[in-house]
Order: sequence, then structure tokens, then C-alpha cells
Amino acid sequence: MGIISILLTSFALSMDAFAVSVTKGITLKKINYSISAKIAFFFGLFQGIMPLIGWLLGIKFESYIKSFDHWIALLLLSFIGIKMIFDAKDDDSSSSTLDNKELIVLSVATSIDALAIGVSFAFLNIDIVPVCLAISGITFLMCFMGVLIGKKIGNVFKNYAQMIGGLILILIGLNIFNEHTGIISNLF
Repeated sequence: MGIISILLTSFALSMDAFAVSVTKGITLKKINYSISAKIAFFFGLFQGIMPLIGWLLGIKFESYIKSFDHWIALLLLSFIGIKMIFDAKDDDSSSSTLDNKELIVLSVATSIDALAIGVSFAFLNIDIVPVCLAISGITFLMCFMGVLIGKKIGNVFKNYAQMIGGLILILIGLNIFNEHTGIISNLF
């Protein structure tokens, strides 16, 4: 696997986490570089570890993982998205704190595809450590920028930020589900 392929794969895997990072930037009241780095760290860590786990699982569990990973992503992201939309009914819909449990759930949900990619890496007989480091580093950078972009967007949307963020999470979950099953595409 060449460096260009590794970088493109890393960038592609970071996109869901980037979108969720933008959402966190929209919905959190207080954003600074420390908060942005914390969010980016969680997403980068999980995006880097999941391919390694997938690689270790290898061929033995490939069909099993691919048969349900999209369901997990859909359910986790939709649950959090719906919760955000219902929480938006409060006058003060933005949160002043960063919930670590929610951050872990979001990190897992957006890195399930990386787990499946890791399984496919086992077939390529590649050195997995540099690939995982590249995925982790690029995801960190993308998410760090995503939170800061979300902060700027959040100022524009103000009261609707929580609802928009929840909707984005649901749409990401539906997109992952559709990419794996094609069910939604076949309806239209």
C-alpha cells in the first residue's frame, strides 16, 4: 500500500468524525483549543485503534463484522441525534460541558468502518502500524479543524444549532447504513 493510498484512506475514514466534530463545535457553548484537541484526540485515537483491531481479527470474522457494523453506527448516531433534537426544546440548548461518555460513543460509532477496513488490511499483508498512525493523525487534524469550524457555524445558527447537530448525526448514521446496504438508494 503506497503513501498516496494510505493518505487517501486516512482522509476518507476521517470524514464521519470530521462531520461529528463540526456538530460538537456547533452545540458546545465554550470552545477553545483545549476542547477542540480533546475531541480530536478521542476521534483520532479510535480511528487509529479500530483498523488495528480489525487487522488482528483478520479473515476469521470479516463477514460477521460487515454484517452488522452499519446497524451499530445507525443506532448509536440516531440515538444521540434524536436526543439532541429533543434536548433542543430547552431554552438553553447548548451544553457548557463535554460529556466523555457521549464522546466515546460518537468515537466508536464513527470508527466502525475503520474496523472493517482493518479486516481488509489483513489481506494486503501490509505493515499496519504506520497505516494506523496516519489514520489517527489525519483524523486528529480534521476533527480539530472541524470543531473550530462548528464554532463559527454555531454562532450563525444559535438557537437551531442543537437541532441541526442532531439532524446531522442522524443523516450520517443513515448514510453509513445506506452505503453498506443500499436500501435507501433502492427506494428512490
